[in-house]
Amino acid sequence: MNIRIEQLQEQDATTLFEFECNNRDFFERIIASRGNDYYVYENYEQILKELIAEQTRGESYFHLIKDDSNKIIGRVNLVNIDKINRTGEVGYRIGEEYGGRGIATKALSLMLKETEYYGVDELRAMVTHHNPASQHVLSKNNFVKLHTDKNAIEFNGEKYDLVHFKWRRT
Repeated sequence: MNIRIEQLQEQDATTLFEFECNNRDFFERIIASRGNDYYVYENYEQILKELIAEQTRGESYFHLIKDDSNKIIGRVNLVNIDKINRTGEVGYRIGEEYGGRGIATKALSLMLKETEYYGVDELRAMVTHHNPASQHVLSKNNFVKLHTDKNAIEFNGEKYDLVHFKWRRT
C-alpha cells in the first residue's frame, strides 16, 4: 500500500475527528484514553487549533498518514521539540483496519526524512512492553532500545513496563 504523510491543517478537522472516533475503542485498548471531552466535536476543534498553533511555533509537528485515496489511516507526530539540543519525541497510531501491513514502519521512515527539515537530529520514543509490534516498528527504523522502566505506567487497572528508545541521525 502506498502512503504519504501530510502536515496537519485546520481543514482536516472533520476527517481526522471521524478517524479518531472510528478507532477510539481500538486505541483505548492499547493506550490511555483521551477522555470523553476529546470526542465532542466542538472541543476537538479547539484542541486542533491549539495543535496547529503549537506546530506554527515549531514546538511539535503533527502529520496524517494517508493512502492513495486520501483517506486518513493513521497519525505520526513529533512532539516536545527542543530547538537548542535538536531533539524531540515521536509517536504514531494506525487505524485498526490497517494494522500489520507495515504502514507504521513506512510512516515513521517518512517522518525521519522530515526531521532534518524540522531541525531535529535525535528522537526518543516510549512504548509499553505489551506492544511488541510498535517496538518492532522502532527497531526497523534504527531506533535503539535504551532501557525499560518497570511498572512505569498504569493502564486499565494494570501496571506496564515502559520501554525507551532513541534514534540519532547518522
